[in-house]
Amino acid sequence: MSVLFGILWPLERFNTAVLAIGKLIAVTALAVMVALILGQVFFRYVLSDAPNWTEEGARFGMLWMTGLMAPLAYRIGGFVAIDMLERALPRLLAGLLTLLLLAISLWVLVIAWERGLNNHLLTLSGRGCSSSLQWPFGVEIGKCGARFQNNYQYASLWVGVSLLIAVNVELMLRQLITLLGQGDRLTSFKQTDMAGAE
Repeated sequence: MSVLFGILWPLERFNTAVLAIGKLIAVTALAVMVALILGQVFFRYVLSDAPNWTEEGARFGMLWMTGLMAPLAYRIGGFVAIDMLERALPRLLAGLLTLLLLAISLWVLVIAWERGLNNHLLTLSGRGCSSSLQWPFGVEIGKCGARFQNNYQYASLWVGVSLLIAVNVELMLRQLITLLGQGDRLTSFKQTDMAGAE
């Protein structure tokens, strides 16, 4: 049991810190996305001259917001779930079912991690240059010069899947500890930060 807690506690602290930073970045990305969309509407319908980079900039913010908020929602149970079977089963069987479902989720996430890395970040399209999104003030970085490289956008979902894997491992450890009768020693997650579907 001490081995499980020895693995869980550092992972729990890591996830708590990284997800808190990710939440701040995601909120900032959401604010930027909203500002860009409103700016595009203003420029298009009031000035009849919308800049071409605002749509891609808003998509950039949306991708990073999604990649950074999904692990937090997963950790605190913010995803929609059908739990009729789990509620109908005895506690031990429900716990084993939850552990099985977490193991299947981990398998899917590992496949998504590998595919995201090899099919998006490291491919020709990932190394390509943005069609319209440029660095501010004409700064030139890397082979794309003043334009963003596409893998800055693609990295958001790969980072999100990496964080989902870390959260999934944490949830599996917590479930194992609960099944072994030590669930009262676990810290509870605050669910006040995010409204869940009931």
